[in-house]
Amino acid sequence: MEELIFSLNATVPLFLVVICGYLLYQRGMLTEEFVAVANKFNFQIALPALVIRDLSSADFREVWDMKFVFFCALTTTISFFVIWGLAKIFIRERGMRGAFVQASYRSSAAILGFALIQNIYGESVMTPLMIIGCVPLFNIFAVLVLTFEGDGTGNKSIKDACREIIRNPIIIGIIIGVILSLQNINFPKMLKSTVNSFAVLASPLALLALGAGFRGREAIAKLRSTIAASLIKLVILPVIFLPVAVWLGFREDGLIAILIMLGSPTTVSSYVMAKNMGGDEILTSSVVVVTTMLSAFSITAILFALRSLALV
Repeated sequence: MEELIFSLNATVPLFLVVICGYLLYQRGMLTEEFVAVANKFNFQIALPALVIRDLSSADFREVWDMKFVFFCALTTTISFFVIWGLAKIFIRERGMRGAFVQASYRSSAAILGFALIQNIYGESVMTPLMIIGCVPLFNIFAVLVLTFEGDGTGNKSIKDACREIIRNPIIIGIIIGVILSLQNINFPKMLKSTVNSFAVLASPLALLALGAGFRGREAIAKLRSTIAASLIKLVILPVIFLPVAVWLGFREDGLIAILIMLGSPTTVSSYVMAKNMGGDEILTSSVVVVTTMLSAFSITAILFALRSLALV
């Protein structure tokens, strides 16, 4: 029951903000222009600030675990390319294909990861390591698949994808955050507070824009893809890779970090990127909403199983 209550406390507030965005749009308080501006601001300013804040605060030199980071990176890579390969076989529409792939593998690793592990273990070094192992790849792979599979992008090349990756604000934020951490650079408090002011806007603003941009009737038409992506995200990836993690010897907070990497809801930033890069934002928003609703129960069930086996 405690795990259920925690998971509900972690995910239900996010879903309620999405609902508020939808209701405010229906009442005319939020507009299409707001959604467009909010998504652009989030993509270029707020989300990079969030990434810089979280990564720069971790001391990677002291806590580095190459085996753990490599596992997170390899798991993310395998998941991405297998899902993309299957999507090419079963999904014909290019814009939907890119959105489906991104929504199926990309987790709320940073936001939910810190909250869940701190609630169970207090301070933990494994979340920053998980973030460095998977979050840069989350963003690089998202740019890659949305570049090649976005609407009307049939003639994209590797050069185009590399250009998009280099110019992507979130990727730039990751690079800056890692450099600040490795060089142990401490900025004045006023500068840190400024960055934090933008960072704290990222999640609520993205959730409001997600709700305001959600189109129920259009989403119903894509129900099969939404259900398939949600099952991959919440069930299939954890069922496949968690036993491998256990076999490799990962336990306690490391195993919880891997669980969050694999089975947490699709991150809201995937909607922002799909909206800005020609992907199917309707499908992406649908998967974000569904995985946010159901993750409280799926994560709780997996946590219960791990605790029953004395692994966490």
